[in-house]
Amino acid sequence: MSPGAVLRSAVDPTSMVTPQYGHSTLADLMPSIGAHLRVPGCGRPPIELPSSDRYVVVLIDGLGWQLVRRAIQHVPYLAGLLGGGRPITSAVPSTTVTSLACLGIGLPPGQHGLVGYSSRVPETGELLNALTWESDLPPRSYQPRQTFFERAAAAGVAVSSVALARFKDTGLTEAALRGADFIPFQHEKQENTRIKLTVAAAQRGQRSLVYAYERELDHCGHVEGSASPNWLDHLVRIDAMCERLRAELPDDVCMIITGDHGMVDVPVDHRLILEDEPELMAGTSAIAGEGRFRQVYVDDDGPDAVAARWQDRLCDTAWVLTRDQAIDAGWFGPVDDRVRERYGHVLVAMRDDYAIMTRQFPRELSLVGMHGSLTPAETMVPLFTD
Repeated sequence: MSPGAVLRSAVDPTSMVTPQYGHSTLADLMPSIGAHLRVPGCGRPPIELPSSDRYVVVLIDGLGWQLVRRAIQHVPYLAGLLGGGRPITSAVPSTTVTSLACLGIGLPPGQHGLVGYSSRVPETGELLNALTWESDLPPRSYQPRQTFFERAAAAGVAVSSVALARFKDTGLTEAALRGADFIPFQHEKQENTRIKLTVAAAQRGQRSLVYAYERELDHCGHVEGSASPNWLDHLVRIDAMCERLRAELPDDVCMIITGDHGMVDVPVDHRLILEDEPELMAGTSAIAGEGRFRQVYVDDDGPDAVAARWQDRLCDTAWVLTRDQAIDAGWFGPVDDRVRERYGHVLVAMRDDYAIMTRQFPRELSLVGMHGSLTPAETMVPLFTD
């Protein structure tokens, strides 16, 4: 896109999904399960679920509600669950770090403080990539809230996490998912092993909860796009694996399938490069987040003035709010004082299929599928039970 070009959206610019925290988001899923498992502090379940003493939650990274519906003729198992399924929402931003924290901790992002893929640490000024956590920042002090997994384990529930071995003891696991017994597998293609481990974990103790994570759909979508044949092949494989898992689980286990966000494929000519836009960079101190949801930190200018410049430039291809406006709009749920400064002073959420890119993070320039914003395609995820 040439510098100075005016971005215009070809679709309804009012298509925004604001999560209804406390009612129908990923942050409400584990507390709803906890109500059935008799975990203290879990009252009336905000999400209606089948009653059981054993649950398996399969989290498919990148599985958006709209993406499932688009591919439904190719995935017979998920198609059979569609009638009883429903959409719930991820958090804001609609990205893996924030969503997994909402799921594992059972709180909205304004409470747990894992505010995005990358964000500025107020105490040090460093940009933390919370997915890779290449930082000396202690995960447990940065996210000190008790996780839902810790609460459930303390209540006598056998809590397990079945995931790739390399995710054990990572910063994100420690911050968001600690408290579960980590049950590793070495390679994602070891489907028989994964199913066997999950089934065994589901039968531990008198009450059990298993979290099973699948990431390849998201990876393929980023690299090749969610409209690519390879992406569909991965979904077909996952559909068959979930069907096999359900067949091998005991009848008294309730299996839940959900996602952490959806995805939008961004055309090359719908990408704006920040370094080519001096009027956008003016007054900014740091840029974080990702292409569909930028967090802009402002130390030497007024957030209102910076937000106005961004909105004037981006027109109807973005929602541009100051931090205070986004908090007042309920994007993050109630926001703790310790969390507030982690958010950018200006938040830029892209509409339609546009993105704001930066050469500061060169790897993102090669992405096809992206997420993070508040569009239905990114924010709505499925909730299937079987």
